[in-house]
Amino acid sequence: MDKPLKTPPPYPIASVDHALRAATVLQMEGGATVSQIAERLGVARSTAHRILAMLVYRDFAVQGDDRVYRAGPVLELAAHSQSLVSKLRAAALPHLHRVVDALDETTNLIVRAGDTARFIASVECRQALRVGSREGMVFPVHRTTAGLLLLAGLTPEELEGVYAPERYRDRPADRPDLARLRAELKRVRRNGFAVNKERSERGLVAIGVPVRGRDGSALAGLSVSMPSVRYDPHRLQALVNALDATAHALERDLSEQP
Repeated sequence: MDKPLKTPPPYPIASVDHALRAATVLQMEGGATVSQIAERLGVARSTAHRILAMLVYRDFAVQGDDRVYRAGPVLELAAHSQSLVSKLRAAALPHLHRVVDALDETTNLIVRAGDTARFIASVECRQALRVGSREGMVFPVHRTTAGLLLLAGLTPEELEGVYAPERYRDRPADRPDLARLRAELKRVRRNGFAVNKERSERGLVAIGVPVRGRDGSALAGLSVSMPSVRYDPHRLQALVNALDATAHALERDLSEQP
């Protein structure tokens, strides 16, 4: 547990939020048109055009001859293939909405990039007290539910590479205790799911299962997040069963894509 539950600032600036979300879309998914950005942000096309124009001006975006906007030089390219992230997100969103309809808790899809976990899709529940969308946000991978699931699929050598000491020379406190982490990953592999009780954010509990590719490797983590005051351990197996069913349905959809 290293930070409080993320909540919007008391005086949010909508234009800044829209610009940041648009930049995140371009970075994670490879490109978008004005109409697509307008739809994602829930704004008029004219507003989306002004946002994208400012991103281009500041080199956060570039516009191609095909009129598609893409990530500019200021943004680092995501470690995952952008086409894979886009495919995962598009395929997962209908399933995430169904989980929210069934459980009425916020649901997320997360991928791993090195030692970080990135939320590529998030659907909020309808309850007044809820975990807000984390879409586009990045957390240390070992502190998230889905991150533990994705780390659990690595070989011992791959795990050592992710947490090689030289990568943490300037931030040694950020490197986890590998012996403890290995023991936890062993439990995750045995259980087939992971539970995060206020590990990434105070006041938040998340339960997750892996989403696997055709070769059986974990592509992403599917999780449901809720305020800790609403978490009931007696519901854990029911939550895991619902997530497992959704993950398998998503895997079938992905397997049918070319």
